[in-house]
Amino acid sequence: MRKRIVQLVRRSLARLGFDIVRLPTIHDAAHHEPVRPYATYAPWKGDPDFQNAYGRINQSTLVDIYRLYELWSLLEQVKDLSGAIIEVGVWRGGSGALLAWRSKSLGLDADIYLCDTFEGVVKAGDRDPHYVGGEHSDVDFAAVLSLVSSISPRCRILRGIFPDDTGDGLRDQEIRFVHIDVDVYQSAKDVMTFVWPRLVPGGIVVFDDYGTPFTDGVRQLADELAESLDCVFIHNLNGHGILIKSSPRPEAGMRAGSSFVEQQLEPVRS
Repeated sequence: MRKRIVQLVRRSLARLGFDIVRLPTIHDAAHHEPVRPYATYAPWKGDPDFQNAYGRINQSTLVDIYRLYELWSLLEQVKDLSGAIIEVGVWRGGSGALLAWRSKSLGLDADIYLCDTFEGVVKAGDRDPHYVGGEHSDVDFAAVLSLVSSISPRCRILRGIFPDDTGDGLRDQEIRFVHIDVDVYQSAKDVMTFVWPRLVPGGIVVFDDYGTPFTDGVRQLADELAESLDCVFIHNLNGHGILIKSSPRPEAGMRAGSSFVEQQLEPVRS
């Protein structure tokens, strides 16, 4: 709830041309400071299709326009790949609906899977001091279903914990793009354990929570994976952490000595 309030205040002030430069009290202050890039190029302002989509979905997401436009543009980067598009952590459906809109406008032959319990955060642990579980449960599931189904018939909602409850239907699927917005370490780790062997070469994983002050567990996981996987890792100052898979073979997707990743990926290979 605290994260949601802060994000809502930030978004409201940003629309008025203001920004919050003072950080709230956070668990790992040594790794955080206000980040204010001086760049001014804003391609979303000149993209009418994005603006139409944003106007439709922006009240149904806590993701700001900067990260939304990155999802929008990254999806175009994988348009020539094969595989599904997955979002884990849907809340009210805004960012998932944006991905569905973009996929449709690009003419992608891809199913879009939106995965969530719709009952709040799960698997909070010691690495997630700002979460106890159940946060972000303020969801009208019927409204989410109505939003995404009105945008694309290829949008599928998987209701339950992913991949524990809903992964079986995707076990034989190739994947080209994954948006992970689950807030906590263990949930993000379980998602990555499932999706990485199925991610095609050149496929992209976006950690929405990489740079925010309340989700350091997700940042720790992304940093561990960036060191262990055969990938390109990008930290965007908008808060995203981005993994791009560079290996064509799951067996070659690990660097020497990556026991953490070996332990996580081995069960899903067998």
